[in-house]
Amino acid sequence: MKKWSRFLICISVLLCMPGLVLARDGEARSAATLEEVVVTATRQEEAISSVPANISVITEEEIQNSPARDVPDLLRTEAGVHVSDISGNRRSYSVDLRGFGETASMNTLVLVDGRKINSPDLSATDWTLIPVDRIERIEIIRGGRGSVLYGDNAAGGAINIITKQGKGFDASAEVAGGSYDTGKANAQISGSHKDLSYSLTGSYLTSDGYRDNSDTRAKDVGVNLDYFASDRVKLYFSSGYHEDKTGLPGDISESEFQAGASRTDTFTPDDYSETEDYYIKAGPEISFLNNSLFKIDFSYRNREASSFLYGSQRDQEIDTITVSPQLIFREKVFSLNNSLTLGLDFIEDESKVEADYLPDTEEITKENYGIYVHDELSVTDRLSVSAGYRYDEVEYTFDPETLQRVESDESLFTGGITYNYNKASHVYASYSRSFRYPAIDELTYAPDILEPQTSDDYEVGFRHYFSDAFYAKVNFFRIDTENELLYDPSIPFGFFQGANTNFEDETRREGVEISAGHKFAYVDLKGTYSYTDAEIRGGQFDGNDFPGVPEHQASATATFYPMKNLSVALNGVYVGERPFISDFANAADDQDDYFVANTKIRYQWDKMSAYLNVNNLFNKEYEEYGTYFGERAYYPSPKINFLLGFTVKL
Repeated sequence: MKKWSRFLICISVLLCMPGLVLARDGEARSAATLEEVVVTATRQEEAISSVPANISVITEEEIQNSPARDVPDLLRTEAGVHVSDISGNRRSYSVDLRGFGETASMNTLVLVDGRKINSPDLSATDWTLIPVDRIERIEIIRGGRGSVLYGDNAAGGAINIITKQGKGFDASAEVAGGSYDTGKANAQISGSHKDLSYSLTGSYLTSDGYRDNSDTRAKDVGVNLDYFASDRVKLYFSSGYHEDKTGLPGDISESEFQAGASRTDTFTPDDYSETEDYYIKAGPEISFLNNSLFKIDFSYRNREASSFLYGSQRDQEIDTITVSPQLIFREKVFSLNNSLTLGLDFIEDESKVEADYLPDTEEITKENYGIYVHDELSVTDRLSVSAGYRYDEVEYTFDPETLQRVESDESLFTGGITYNYNKASHVYASYSRSFRYPAIDELTYAPDILEPQTSDDYEVGFRHYFSDAFYAKVNFFRIDTENELLYDPSIPFGFFQGANTNFEDETRREGVEISAGHKFAYVDLKGTYSYTDAEIRGGQFDGNDFPGVPEHQASATATFYPMKNLSVALNGVYVGERPFISDFANAADDQDDYFVANTKIRYQWDKMSAYLNVNNLFNKEYEEYGTYFGERAYYPSPKINFLLGFTVKL
């Protein structure tokens, strides 16, 4: 009740405060890239050129032409992003920004239209919740800057998936089929009528997967509604429903391979996971003065997950309530452009777990409260500075009372400076302090009370336009982390062997991210390179490389438009050697590097289009994910596979 009272008081205070288009006939492209805007960096729309961070945007055109079949595949070719398909069935992914390895899912904030979808427990982000066909664009902001604005889980960065909104009338249906008896179908309709805009989508996916016991079935439905009550008042509503069931093929150890196991085998034929997830989000958006805005996001999410793993059945239900009022002043201050954001976040998670290894139903409540302020001031037409502060606190309660009530709080800061020296070309420098609270199951199965993890993030970089269609970005970063929350397999704890704990020594991640792109009349080119040195500093593992983090990554993408209505995309991704997951001692040889190429051919005529995806074009045998617990074990990745699809617009 204490937190609710504070929260309501703060709401009362706030309430009282009054593409680039390619001409397929060969004409030159526009300079729209120079006007790119994002909403993730400050929770409001602003130009990328004013944000002191390494930001990239995956546009709707790039999504349509990409060989990617889901969001993690779209992220593979982005600088500083390491993606691993853990089970090899395009269901369980690790998406790692800036080298957090096996805890990447807890250090990468994932948003859908600004709504946090990270789970309060150790469950990895469910990337199947948002089908690709529902996405308008994806914004990626690297580094801890997002922690001041969004709170927990943003130490490595934030990924915001923006869904399609209703504009002019549009309706389409798609069917596709391919390797491993994969079949998918989706349909969408969007448009507007008087003061109402709408967008509805639905999809179905079925696949047997590359390996035995890697089959998956998934259903999704989504809706977005905007009602413009007046020139200054908008009411918005969105909702989504997701359901899936997926087999878990598990790893294959080195000794099992030596005994004759094939890459498609499973030694866990009964393991599975099943999820049912739905949410609603709604609220008003009120404009006032010249360019200012007040809005409140209300959202509710219910997630039910069942799994059979390592011989145990586990069922969990999580209810999440979020209330986030926000006040944005975009008015001149002494004739200078200024944008001031004040906001509150209240999140309540209630988790119920039943499992074979628990004597009773375990209920955990997590209440998280944060208040933040962020300001961006244009000192001159070319120079802007920004700064922000967040106070955040959390409280966990347990039933039965196996643990006492746990409370923590953090104060966070961010600051940056950006100088635009030529149009959208700019240099920047920034500092951010980020954090992550222990997940609810980390506290439950930890031998000691865990402390929040904190990181200090330093960045400098530039984005330069050689012309309207040719750019290059370079960014240098360093992240120093204390009390990092990690799994230690050597800790005995009750009937478990191993538990998550605070790492006693500091970890440091530093490196460089480079990307460049050029758009010609008939071809788009893009390339990235990332160097990440993730190192343990101090203690028994002093100087060792952090598990699961490759030093070197690179990607290249070319999208050709050889004739009107035809596009051919080809991309290649290189991932360097890296220590096996959980091998903090660096006892085993590194996991092998790999290079994978993919292609997509897409042709459109009138209101119909067809495409062919070919993934792992050269039929490479490789493993994206591997673990070491005294013996190396692998999760084999799919060999060459195909998907053929057709779309009809009505």
